Amino acid sequence: MKQNHSKETDLATQTEIQKYGTVTNRPLSLDHKVRLASADGLNQILADTMTLRDMYKKHHWQVSGPTFYQLHLLYDKHYGEQAEIVDALAERVQTLGGVAIAMAHDVVETTRIARVPRGREDVTMQLFRLLQAHELIIDETRQLAKSAVASGDDGTNDLLVSDVLRVNEFQVWFVSEQMAGAGIADQQEGAAAHSVVVAHG
Repeated sequence: MKQNHSKETDLATQTEIQKYGTVTNRPLSLDHKVRLASADGLNQILADTMTLRDMYKKHHWQVSGPTFYQLHLLYDKHYGEQAEIVDALAERVQTLGGVAIAMAHDVVETTRIARVPRGREDVTMQLFRLLQAHELIIDETRQLAKSAVASGDDGTNDLLVSDVLRVNEFQVWFVSEQMAGAGIADQQEGAAAHSVVVAHG
């Protein structure tokens, strides 16, 4: 069995026409190093966005309680918007001459978002996990957007600001309002404040 798996791996490697983590030449008036750095950063955001997208679908299926109907619809709406971002990010990687990350097992190995339990969680925890994932993506999007501006990669900057950043910020607004008054948000803020006091005490 192991030998067959090894042969399959060798065959997959032999059939690749471009290795992941490389960029081919493109007449885009952008240096090879710039395109490589942008493609690498975009693939990280792509992996995290694919994870967030799937979190929304998981929660869409598993949500329960008094807010079931509105959250069932909200989660699915946000899922669809994240799916559009996934496609835009992947196409930008390919435009730059790179190879977009695509398969679930590769995404799992790449994403910086913590793994979500397989079972059902309550609404408050679902929302909290979504906010954490959004914040991570927003942070890395801002960093890469600034880097893209500095290196002259205006196309990547435009995509990140116009599509990724604005949609994520808008979705955070909706999720945050659903979290308003939920105990876990207050507890997290209290814990953070306590840690600051302890650190400076």
